[in-house]
Amino acid sequence: MAFSKPKGTYDVMPTESGKWQYVEQIVREVARAYNVHEIRTPMFEASDLYHRSAGETSDVVSKETYDFKDRGDRDMTLRPEGTAGVVRSFIENKLYTKTGAQKMYYIGPMFRYERQQKGRYRQHVQFGVEAFGVDHPLQDVEIITLACLVLKKLGLDQNVKVKLNSLGSDASRDLYRMALVDHFANYRDDLCSDCQTRFEKNPLRILDCKRDAESPAMQSAPEMVDYLVEEDLAYFNAVKAGLEAVGIAYEYDRNLVRGFDYYTHTIFEVQADIPGFGAQTTLCGGGRYNKLVEELGGPATPGIGFGMGLERVLLALEAAEIEHSMDERVDVFFLPMGIAAERMVARAMSEIRAAGVVCEADFSERKLKARFKLADDARARYTVVVGDAEVANGVLNVKDAATGDQTAIKVKDLVNFLKS
Repeated sequence: MAFSKPKGTYDVMPTESGKWQYVEQIVREVARAYNVHEIRTPMFEASDLYHRSAGETSDVVSKETYDFKDRGDRDMTLRPEGTAGVVRSFIENKLYTKTGAQKMYYIGPMFRYERQQKGRYRQHVQFGVEAFGVDHPLQDVEIITLACLVLKKLGLDQNVKVKLNSLGSDASRDLYRMALVDHFANYRDDLCSDCQTRFEKNPLRILDCKRDAESPAMQSAPEMVDYLVEEDLAYFNAVKAGLEAVGIAYEYDRNLVRGFDYYTHTIFEVQADIPGFGAQTTLCGGGRYNKLVEELGGPATPGIGFGMGLERVLLALEAAEIEHSMDERVDVFFLPMGIAAERMVARAMSEIRAAGVVCEADFSERKLKARFKLADDARARYTVVVGDAEVANGVLNVKDAATGDQTAIKVKDLVNFLKS
């Protein structure tokens, strides 16, 4: 019986993994520059954690979560997003007792049962950042600039745009909710079935509908910014001023609401603007969530964060014809001839690898021409043929693949030669 990968998943082959490693390396370097440290949380949590944090009107909760019962008959869910698990850990480990900003990032798989399409998978990898403890517009700016710097380091800074909106505080949202109810009541029969449900439970989520995005009801809907109370409007203006101060261009997007119910105040997306990239342009999105820690059982603590889909980033790089990969070439490739040479090579490779030099050997009985082809395929910088003479003399002829020059090196000096 032959097995196939589950629908909505994919294999990263060894020839492609270098691209992933390069992106992940950039992510970690940028996070370190912002003094953001890695956190690793479980890939499954209690179902209530996600249902309470994301909100029952979220498409992720209502349609897309992978739910199951464990052997203790407990309701569990594979994580569909990273924020809830990080907040749970923040509370459980009492990180709120520390002073100052608590900033952390994660990289890992998320699981959503959604229709598979280019760049959207049922298992996908997400990089995310969460910052707790600071309720200040410049903290919002910092988080947005971190996301933008990752994309800039990858070469996408000319191909992306920041979309920005504010959901305000509870006072602003209550005013806006009433305005949306009054507005959409006139179009209720024209809305899709999902939006008719949202009308009853959370009319703000109607603005996130993709099916009705171009409808007259959506185009004429009132704008959130017009219902921000004075304090919330001042905060939003301070965020915009901060972005301008650090040189981040942005576009105000009246219909941007994001997909989770926990957001307050600043929300943003970073979208790709690349010809041929496709309809799904969002690379990264997030916002402020000042009530989520308290709603999940912790003390009142402000927070802000974002999630970035790495599959989408890799597709954007491909569409922009930007190639990155880790250098995976082999430093030295050995071709031993005979049992004594094989043992000598095995000992030499053990020492070389311990010193951090990448090496490989072919112990087959292929013809020498075919074995040199293996060294070429491995993009080896040096090749070394080892026979009885080399074993007897303890001297190796190291051939530079680029120039064809050979250098006689004593076995004991090989590590220093290769590292230099």
